[in-house]
Amino acid sequence: MEVSAIQSSIINQKTVGKTGVLLVNLGTPDSPAVPDVRKYLREFLMDGRVIDIPLIPRSLLVNGFIAPFRAPKSAKIYKELWTETGSPLKYYGHQVEEKLQQQLGSQYVVKLAMRYQSPSIEAGLNEFQQLGLADIVVVPLFPQYASASTGSVYQKVMEIVKSWEVIPAIRFVNRFLEHPNFIEGFAQTARKYMAAHDFDFFLFSYHGLPESQIRKGDVTKTTCRFDDCCATFHALNQHCYRAQCFETTRLLVKALRIPEGKYVTSFQSRLGSDPWIKPYTDEVIKELPAKGIKSVLAFSPAFVADCLETTIEVGVEYKELFEKAGGQHWQLVESLNDSPIWIDALVDLVKTA
Repeated sequence: MEVSAIQSSIINQKTVGKTGVLLVNLGTPDSPAVPDVRKYLREFLMDGRVIDIPLIPRSLLVNGFIAPFRAPKSAKIYKELWTETGSPLKYYGHQVEEKLQQQLGSQYVVKLAMRYQSPSIEAGLNEFQQLGLADIVVVPLFPQYASASTGSVYQKVMEIVKSWEVIPAIRFVNRFLEHPNFIEGFAQTARKYMAAHDFDFFLFSYHGLPESQIRKGDVTKTTCRFDDCCATFHALNQHCYRAQCFETTRLLVKALRIPEGKYVTSFQSRLGSDPWIKPYTDEVIKELPAKGIKSVLAFSPAFVADCLETTIEVGVEYKELFEKAGGQHWQLVESLNDSPIWIDALVDLVKTA
């Protein structure tokens, strides 16, 4: 009993007043093998905030059609993405975890988690619970809020902690598209490419969402019209994912002094036959060379770490699509990954959450 009391005292001295920081990204398969990819797809697509249809038809769709048929195709693409250090998303996530811990210091405990697969949100939160931390800051690593990403993280966290007898203060970061360091991080990389090449055009491609999800998020039921409703950013559309993406583009355009008419905002990665938010990136790309546009600098500012959607989809597949249509030079602006300016942004987000 005496040893136990001493150990308890040491633990309390080490953790009292400390803040837990949970960094949450979307997730990645544990390996590019088909079974691991299938497992990842099932967990991801069975989330009711991702495919927002009733459970039984969602289960039939995901487990009966999408996961079995898509997993082998996706596994081939993941093999292209995989490096000696594994998944870039997870590699950079751990790098950020380590560097943010160093910057924040001993009064914080930083943990990386993935909404789907490992390391899990539950494991991170349970470790915080065992440490008896004073409070927790949850940072979903999505610059723009969407129900299917940030909203899903919120829900998962609350599902886990609701059974805790003692729930500490929990603060959530909602979005960070307006953070100066987030914008400047992308701008710094872009300027290097702009100094080396005179680009005809600039493309800002964001992950797409079904139009139905955007409509569900419009509490006014009158704001979302999918025409010019995202031309300005204001109180009624500030939680709309599409509006946030257009605002991100405007902030990057201003930072890089890109002239009007020289850029476009578009949306990638659509799935299924239902309408997704437009314009579609692949359709935009096909039209560019016919307009005399031969060189494009492409951004994917919905992602803070390079992944399948940036490196492969934008960096490789869209490059091939552009060149096939008659384009000559295509360059992807890499994500923030573990850059110092991104770590500085996270420090500020945590301390001001």
